[in-house]
Amino acid sequence: MPWRVGPADRMAGRQPDPYAVWMSEIMLQQTTVAAVRDYHRKFLLLWPSVGDLAAAEDADVMAAWAGLGYYARARNLLKCARVIVGDHGGVFPDTYDALLKLPGIGPYTAAAVAAIAFDRAETVVDGNVERVMARLHDIHDPLPGSKGKLTQHAQALTPPKRPGDYAQAVMDLGATICTPRNPACGICPWRDPCAARQAGTAAELPKKTPKKKTPTRFGIAYVALREDGAWLLETRPESGLLGGMLGWPGSDWGDDPTPNPPLNADWKALDEEARHTFTHFHLRLKIMIARVDMRAAPARGQFLPPSAFSPTALPTAMRKVFDLSHVTLRDV
Repeated sequence: MPWRVGPADRMAGRQPDPYAVWMSEIMLQQTTVAAVRDYHRKFLLLWPSVGDLAAAEDADVMAAWAGLGYYARARNLLKCARVIVGDHGGVFPDTYDALLKLPGIGPYTAAAVAAIAFDRAETVVDGNVERVMARLHDIHDPLPGSKGKLTQHAQALTPPKRPGDYAQAVMDLGATICTPRNPACGICPWRDPCAARQAGTAAELPKKTPKKKTPTRFGIAYVALREDGAWLLETRPESGLLGGMLGWPGSDWGDDPTPNPPLNADWKALDEEARHTFTHFHLRLKIMIARVDMRAAPARGQFLPPSAFSPTALPTAMRKVFDLSHVTLRDV
């Protein structure tokens, strides 16, 4: 992991970069390490310091984030960088309480950055740590209700010496040995004191409250291609899902979306629909396409010429719409 500084490096005098640690923790929220590695490297190449990121254009950062999902994190990344530069002289606060006051930083992230970047004795509890604690103490109360109890157990084990190394070690233990399925109990360093291993219940822990059925929402996306090759796009409102991102003009998302075409055109419906899953709902987008001439005057959005438009800059849901529609539109 490019943001990691191992124990040997620490002993040699190399310290973690708070900027790199903070960025990794924001990116890792609800995203896998495998997906984050390349994005983390790309961001540090584009914006090597928090000052560089604070000075970046919003659209550039959002475009670089495209594909990583949960775009509110990217907006908070910018807000936080600008607060650190404007209010803290470009220097990261080094305590849990001060970090918690920054945009986009909650209790987990504040604890992780304080422990990993500044070696503060803070308790870091992610899903991996919850699983380790539930098994170590054979706790059968389901999550999320048992989170407080699991955090107390984790806190009791957090050492005053090298808490950053310890926090990363327990997370790695959960990620590589105490895995959700088929935990490798035989090679676990906590094999002997593990109450769940002794009880034979490790594989069934932690228990979780059954999730509610994920609802489905419907919408309409309007994809217009002008005769000069320009595409009609709009910037979505800052608040809400995909806030501040480029996307296709569309309807509301709900049970019965209201048609809302952005201009007068001979709209045709595609046979296929774009499907995407967000955290709390599934989205199904009906795709309407149209070829228009240079006189087309959209009520909202603007036409972007080919030189200014890249499908890779679109959020995943909008890129799925493009993938389904662009070949058909060019053949019309």
